[in-house]
Amino acid sequence: MLSYRHGFHAGNHADVLKHFITIQLLNYLGQKEAAYTYIDTHSGAGLYSLDAGYASKNAEYETGIAPLWDRTDLPPALAEYVALVKDLNPSGKMRYYPGSPYCADKIMREQDRLRLFELHPSEIKILSENFRKLDAHAAAQGHRPTARGKRVIIAAGDGFEGLKALLPPPSRRGLVLIDPPYEVKDDYRRVKETVQDALLRFPTGVYAVWYPILQRMESKQLPERLKRIPANGWLNVSLSIGGSTPDGFGLHSSGMFILNPPWTLEATLREVMPYLVSVLGRDASATFNIESGETQTIGKGRGKPAAVPRVPVVRSRTR
Repeated sequence: MLSYRHGFHAGNHADVLKHFITIQLLNYLGQKEAAYTYIDTHSGAGLYSLDAGYASKNAEYETGIAPLWDRTDLPPALAEYVALVKDLNPSGKMRYYPGSPYCADKIMREQDRLRLFELHPSEIKILSENFRKLDAHAAAQGHRPTARGKRVIIAAGDGFEGLKALLPPPSRRGLVLIDPPYEVKDDYRRVKETVQDALLRFPTGVYAVWYPILQRMESKQLPERLKRIPANGWLNVSLSIGGSTPDGFGLHSSGMFILNPPWTLEATLREVMPYLVSVLGRDASATFNIESGETQTIGKGRGKPAAVPRVPVVRSRTR
């Protein structure tokens, strides 16, 4: 199915969660001089207009970036994220919102590499055009990267399949963001299988999976299945801005599941998540949840080793 367009949801509470965490993961990788690779399996258009087109129809950004726009008490991790969005809007008016590829491009260094996949035929054209404009703007400012044509590679195709050929990256350092639309039930299965295969190919990579929290069974089961995949620890964080609306429509909760997370991330989340609940929460049922744990492999006959999750640490707070 190719009906999903992320523009309808640009800048909402789920984007806030996904993008501020992605920026933190990239910053962690950037602490070492050695290059790293960022791979986005479902890139979307990369950049969205908030006052026109899809985003203006439901104005979902009012549940996310809008309440944060003029805040002066932002925790440092959120302040960096909001500053990145504001840099895209030099007039001071909130008109454009960056997708994950643009966030990564702004954070990453010249020696780092971006590998972007998008299957939707319209979105891939817009994504390519947006990055062409970024290159043209950089050139107009006198910046001509030495790695032109290599730093960013955009591929039209299935990111689940395309990821396999890129692992492990040449630098043996990297972040993979897996963020499918979950339009069909099969997306949940493919996420789990893709992460499992990717960790066999590139065990030291950082893997971040965004997922919606819905009533459907597949949504509830996904984090539990990811916890059982052998990795050097996992971190699961979710944000709910409140209960369902009377019509029952709309996304109210989402999560990010990180495998091989930086050791610094949980402390950052403990600071940021209560703040997000207080600012974005629309009623008393707004809440967050943080879990962390490890998986270990044990022999099981002559078959594959089984992953056994250790008891997780859970922290949550309501508004």
